[in-house]
Amino acid sequence: MLRLMRSYASSWLIKVILGSIVIVFIFWGVGSFRSSRADRVALVNGKPVTIDEFRDAYNNLVELYRQRFGNTFNENTIRTLGIKRQALDHLIEKNLLLQEAKDLNFRVSDNELTDAIRKISVFQIAGAFDVKLYRNTLNRYRLTPQEFEISQRESMLIAKLRSFIMDCIKVSEEEARQWYKWENALADIDFVLFSPDKYNNIKPTGEEIEAFFDSNKASYKTEPELKARFLYFDPKTYRSKVKITDDEIKDYYESNPEEFSTPKTVEARHILIKVAQNAESKVVEKARNKIEEILKKVKGGEDFAEMAKKYSEGPSKNNGGYLGTFRKESMVKPFAEKAFSMKAGEISDPVRTRFGWHIIKVEKLNPASVRSLVEAKTEIQNKLTDDKANNIAYDEAEAVYDLSFEGDDLLKTAKERNLDITTTKFFNRKGPSEISVESRNKFTSEAFKLSPMDISDVLDLNDGFYIIQVIEKIPEKIQDLKDVKEKVLAALIKKKQEEKAENDAKIFLSTIKSGKSMSAESKKNNLILTTTGFFKRNDSIPHIGFEPKISEEAFKLSSKKEFTEKPIKGKKGYYVIKLKEKKWPDPEGFGKEKASITKRLLQQKKSKSFDSWLSRIKSQSEIIIEDSFLN
Repeated sequence: MLRLMRSYASSWLIKVILGSIVIVFIFWGVGSFRSSRADRVALVNGKPVTIDEFRDAYNNLVELYRQRFGNTFNENTIRTLGIKRQALDHLIEKNLLLQEAKDLNFRVSDNELTDAIRKISVFQIAGAFDVKLYRNTLNRYRLTPQEFEISQRESMLIAKLRSFIMDCIKVSEEEARQWYKWENALADIDFVLFSPDKYNNIKPTGEEIEAFFDSNKASYKTEPELKARFLYFDPKTYRSKVKITDDEIKDYYESNPEEFSTPKTVEARHILIKVAQNAESKVVEKARNKIEEILKKVKGGEDFAEMAKKYSEGPSKNNGGYLGTFRKESMVKPFAEKAFSMKAGEISDPVRTRFGWHIIKVEKLNPASVRSLVEAKTEIQNKLTDDKANNIAYDEAEAVYDLSFEGDDLLKTAKERNLDITTTKFFNRKGPSEISVESRNKFTSEAFKLSPMDISDVLDLNDGFYIIQVIEKIPEKIQDLKDVKEKVLAALIKKKQEEKAENDAKIFLSTIKSGKSMSAESKKNNLILTTTGFFKRNDSIPHIGFEPKISEEAFKLSSKKEFTEKPIKGKKGYYVIKLKEKKWPDPEGFGKEKASITKRLLQQKKSKSFDSWLSRIKSQSEIIIEDSFLN
């Protein structure tokens, strides 16, 4: 089972299937299953959520996040995102939705299911469903058609239920109008900033330092450390044991046609004169006349790249309008349709897209191609060899793991199998130097979960498989004040600076609220009074930056209430603000934005309504999570 999970996680094909059809096998996988062998993790109205479902769910969710975060994804990210909880919540919600769909007598007919599967691109050759490819694909990843079809039917049932709940939701014109007014309102404020950094004459006494340290001892703990030994099973060392047959290579080639196909591409330049998509006809025509004049110069012999540098309003201007080589789907449709219909060296007539008017020059055409089996053979052989070597390495690690229940057993088994065992120096949560940078975070995270002399499960750490045993642990401890006095002093000064800035801001606000001039009080106290100019609610505020709290408070102010109740804490310090003016948007502009606002609001209302409905269903259901499962 673990090997199957590993194969799924590393396979591009399974990622495509998961991403394109919302397959229900989503999420799961960390934790020791040697110590917990329960068959279920939860009950949803009496229906169990099994450990296998949870394991599959978690592993796939981890893989999805790994693709999103790349090299920054590690065990800390997993904990921060609460992936275990996300996985369980998903499975609970899936069960609730399927139960509701059943209660409402929704069904997916065999014909509906067949049609949906036939439309999945990974099961098609030249746009047509291929039964052999379908069975080979599922068989390759140890899925039966029955298993796959059950999961697909469930996802289609859930989609029907979602549509039933959300399709009745509408957005009125008045709702859209109010949103337009709210979103496009403008505010202009005066502000004074009290920056903590300006209070640089703070000198805490020894007693204050000691008291601050006593109140914050937990912040001055040493990091825990541990020493471990480990076995490393490097798949590369097992490649010599692998034999790949010609039939296996042929089967892989036939099962993965997209991997060996290269679509047609175009290399081109363009000149762009920008025009808003919803611009008035006279503006559109003016831009067209301009692009026509440029086209005449180009066709008259002027260098296209130089004309692009001089006239183009697109980001590629400085590169002579050069767009590089691109696929058809990577460009907006009108542009792509024209570019891919042209010959090398040809220059187009003006083409209108949502960005404006374009002139396109095709530099080169690269026709679509398919590598032959002979051309792809070496690449396929290397991939299959790596996959099998991975499996052999894992099998060897699993065999050692199964024979090692105590520390002495691990050493004994390693010796019997002539395996090198490595012992680390003491290390903290930054990890041991004996482990590659690529695997260090995960190795460290797993090691710190173990008690002294415990043995980890077989761990896949990207570069191979590991079995870890912790030999000794040094727990964290609170340091003596004399060892951290500089850090304590710096933290105390910062705290006092914050307090001083906040207090002075409160006094200033109270003074101007009493009727004193904000301008006069600013000069009196050597403060800088600044006017922002107009800004929208979700904009970066001029002279301040992106400060959502300041923006929120500014739009609550009015001519009757010019000041906030208290200073506002921002990234740079404490702000005292005063409303200077507020403007509502031009009502005539609503007509231009009505469609996009309605669409956006509709999606928000649908999501909110569905979430509210699902929360109500949850509250009315009996959901039992096994004790300590998420701890």
